Amino acid sequence: MTEPCSVGIVTPATARFDDTLHLRSGGRLDGYELIYETYGELNAARSNAVLVCHALSGSHHVAGRHAGESEDSGWWDNLVGPGKPLDTRKFFVIGVNNLGGCHGSTGPRAHNPATGRPWGADFPFVTVEDWVDAQARLADELGIDSFAAVIGGSLGGMQALSWALQYPQRVRHAAVIASAPKLSAQNIAFNEVARQAILTDPDFHGGYFYGHGVVPERGLRLARMVGHITYLSDDAMGEKFGRNLRHGKAVYSYDVEFEIESYLRYQGDRFAQQFDANTYLLTTKALDYYDPAFAHGGDLTAALAAARADFLVAAFTTDWRFSPARSREIVYALVHNGCSVSYAEIDCPAGHDSFLLADPQYHAVLTAWFDRIEV
Repeated sequence: MTEPCSVGIVTPATARFDDTLHLRSGGRLDGYELIYETYGELNAARSNAVLVCHALSGSHHVAGRHAGESEDSGWWDNLVGPGKPLDTRKFFVIGVNNLGGCHGSTGPRAHNPATGRPWGADFPFVTVEDWVDAQARLADELGIDSFAAVIGGSLGGMQALSWALQYPQRVRHAAVIASAPKLSAQNIAFNEVARQAILTDPDFHGGYFYGHGVVPERGLRLARMVGHITYLSDDAMGEKFGRNLRHGKAVYSYDVEFEIESYLRYQGDRFAQQFDANTYLLTTKALDYYDPAFAHGGDLTAALAAARADFLVAAFTTDWRFSPARSREIVYALVHNGCSVSYAEIDCPAGHDSFLLADPQYHAVLTAWFDRIEV
């Protein structure tokens, strides 16, 4: 068997849409752009396309590297490429930056045609369902009538599930990884704490900070630190950092002393330099609002009755933010609708972040599942 390798240098593309997109919030976008990347080749039958949906801080840059960037591998590079679980010798893989994003698709940093200034806080609320509608328009643009598979982890898993409900005839397989049918009250609470860190930052300026020449870095930093704590398991955090002191002893200060403090501050600083505060607010709200069972009186089985895809649902034993119990709710509802569904509960110590890693058992599950897909 050929050793796995990278897809190499990749170049993003941009699709422009001028038709109005009506949003679930009642808002609308009369024109917008989506930035995307593709890997592999679309076959003559246009039947081998796989859509990868990103999580909260992800983007269209799923695999490979951009020219001139030696350390810019895509966020799922370990999964996508020749000889990897999502093999680009077989599949044509698409990654899209969601609407409201900050990596090239139309979002709060883009110019509002009505004002000529950045949208800022005026950018309309978007939902998981809106993202799927926009992705469907991109599929139309690319001449793809149906996807061999739609896959995503965490918030991306919600999009994969929503694809199977909104466009059941256009999705043959769906992989919902480390996800949930809706957020728990605890998860909404974590998101609210993170949002408040941003909203109360003096540099936020009600979402119009672009015109002030500042960035609410303190708020973004705290938001990321709170979020990152929930992405790791206690065991993973203990094994990696323990109670290690940077100076070998307590120095009794509020500066960084423990290695875990140093790690969190590093992650927070990095995130604040790369991500947009308004995008963070919009995306966490989209997470909070997602609940396909709401329109069915809370009955998830009724909500998933429209699904026709073959499913893979995967969860990780140490993921306490999107626990295996939440994935089993999805499996139960699918099974009771007569859907074909495979379920994998993977013993990985890394917590919620496990879905991003090259865990051997996890990748073996994905490889076997993708190998069964006929194109």
